[in-house]
Amino acid sequence: MRNSTKIKSLLQSTEFDSDVTIQGWVRTKRSSKSISFIAVNDGSTLDNIQAIVDNVNFDEQTLKNITTGTGVKISGKLTKSQGKGQSVEIHATEIKVFGTTDSKTYPLQKKWHTLEFLRDIAHLRPRTNTFGAILRLRHAMAFAINKYFNDKGFYYIHTPIITGSDAEGAGEMFRVTTLDMKNPPRTKKGDIDYSKDFFGQETNLTVSGQLEAELAALALSEVYTFGPTFRAENSNTSRHLAEFWMVEPEMAFYDIHDDMDLAEDFLKYLVKYALDNCLNDLQFLNKMFDKELIERLESVVKTDFKRISYTEAVDILVNSGHKFEYAVEWGIDLQSEHERYLVEQHFNCPVMLTDYPKDIKAFYMKQNDDGKTVRALDVLFPMIGEIIGGSQREEDLEKLQKRMDEMNIPHEEMWWFLETRKYGSVPHSGFGLGFERLMLFVSGMKNIRDVIPFPRTPNNAKF
Repeated sequence: MRNSTKIKSLLQSTEFDSDVTIQGWVRTKRSSKSISFIAVNDGSTLDNIQAIVDNVNFDEQTLKNITTGTGVKISGKLTKSQGKGQSVEIHATEIKVFGTTDSKTYPLQKKWHTLEFLRDIAHLRPRTNTFGAILRLRHAMAFAINKYFNDKGFYYIHTPIITGSDAEGAGEMFRVTTLDMKNPPRTKKGDIDYSKDFFGQETNLTVSGQLEAELAALALSEVYTFGPTFRAENSNTSRHLAEFWMVEPEMAFYDIHDDMDLAEDFLKYLVKYALDNCLNDLQFLNKMFDKELIERLESVVKTDFKRISYTEAVDILVNSGHKFEYAVEWGIDLQSEHERYLVEQHFNCPVMLTDYPKDIKAFYMKQNDDGKTVRALDVLFPMIGEIIGGSQREEDLEKLQKRMDEMNIPHEEMWWFLETRKYGSVPHSGFGLGFERLMLFVSGMKNIRDVIPFPRTPNNAKF
């Protein structure tokens, strides 16, 4: 059956009068008594190709079965188009209809559909121009991530999705169990006895592959993991998902400055890759959703990121005279409004913040000599706020153990992590890039549910 050519290739072809075959789905059909115009798309590009059909050469029922959404195979002669807005068209000599579409109930018609409506038909929304563009862009960004690290000599590590540890220490995890929760086994104290569970202990879906990636970095020097992560945070905002993808490089012998250099180079590479390889889709998104999208992407590529400490950032915010919804003082976890003020109004460029108060950061971050701050790293982007979070990791065993005690993290659950500081510990750093937040930035979309094929959010696990 695969004797067809992608529409993307045909639209760039100049081999006129050649015999070609396409397969795809009908976007529109216009008919007169003698001739029909059928626009077909196969997902390889934003643009459709038009097939011109001489009605007399086809039986009436075949033509009647061709409606918006119908899957077809069309063969014919590739010719130079006489119409505006297209370079080539196909003069059809043969048409096969794979499956008819009920035109009366098919929800995707030739009109504007709201993004909210399309979320309710996520099984069909890839057929729209908007989500075709987003999914092609998502593929390109995933490919670029792997290419970037591969070309730099990093090794791709597959870290576990099922884990017994809480990497962030936040406790917002989805439990994995085979126990009968209506009648689970109990300990003498009355607690659920997870020693009787499948893994012999309490397990959850991971919130991060970082800790396991650290183990690999302390043998292979430079590694990364890229996979799904999960957080049971009951948040229904436009910035949160319960299932999302994280890119997490970990590097031995990197300090916080090396970490920042890599993060900036990585983000610029990804944005430039999108501009170089997805311009057609970006132009569509720029036109339909964000008039400043391409200009903003180009600005990130050519602008040096501003690097300041958390303390400097707080001073700027306090002295700004701006009225924030959330008050600013040293020691708070900066809100999105604070981050975007720094990026979009004060500096007008991406910002990298370091040296956060240790009390608002994870246990594994390297402690500074002041006893108050850690070598954390956040990268703040326009329209997004935080897009990368990372740090230099604490390599000193005693300091790490003390910090775990302060945060009530049991040593026995993290013995394997502690042993990496006991056997051949070295300075090392890493960061995490939220893939969907990257997608929000490069696509110009405003809701994170519109940059992942099938969003998982509170009260929603459809499709």
